[in-house]
Amino acid sequence: MNISSADFFKSASTIAGLPGEEFAEIVFVGRSNVGKSSLLNSLCGKKGLAKTSSTPGKTRLINYFLINKNLFFVDLPGYGYAAVGQSERQSWGRLLTEYVRDRDQISLVVVLVDSRHPGMESDLEMLEFLDYCGRPYGVVLTKYDKLKQSEKTKARRIMESSAPKAKFIVNYSSFSGEGRGRLLAEFDNFSQ
Repeated sequence: MNISSADFFKSASTIAGLPGEEFAEIVFVGRSNVGKSSLLNSLCGKKGLAKTSSTPGKTRLINYFLINKNLFFVDLPGYGYAAVGQSERQSWGRLLTEYVRDRDQISLVVVLVDSRHPGMESDLEMLEFLDYCGRPYGVVLTKYDKLKQSEKTKARRIMESSAPKAKFIVNYSSFSGEGRGRLLAEFDNFSQ
């Protein structure tokens, strides 16, 4: 896939607020502070497209980005962040569960996993939920440039055994761009 245009489209806080357009949606999920916004900016080659922050839990809405005027990248709020209140966490949980379970336009879910902490319970629960929903998913190991070679091998092995139904596992560095071409190539199969 070649990205020729990428623009913020809209944010939604409810299912009723989601776009009505019938474009395929490639959805990005992951723990808070896993690097979703950095990955989206890197993938699209557009700094500041998705807002980055050093404060975990900054994304609190479902954010839509229109890619090539015929596909959505969808950035979901991070999970596993404890500093928000219990009621807000439950509200997000209901919204995200309903969205992932019922949204017909979803063609792929991309689960971002911090390569320094593979196999975390919240990530495994997400993979299990996607299996339960029958959603095709791939895994991106983020912050890959921060690992030593032996750690890279170990992280990869853990994810291969934890996500046997993944359509792909891509090692990614938003800093160097490593993995960008491979990930975009994988998206070709899910962008129609």
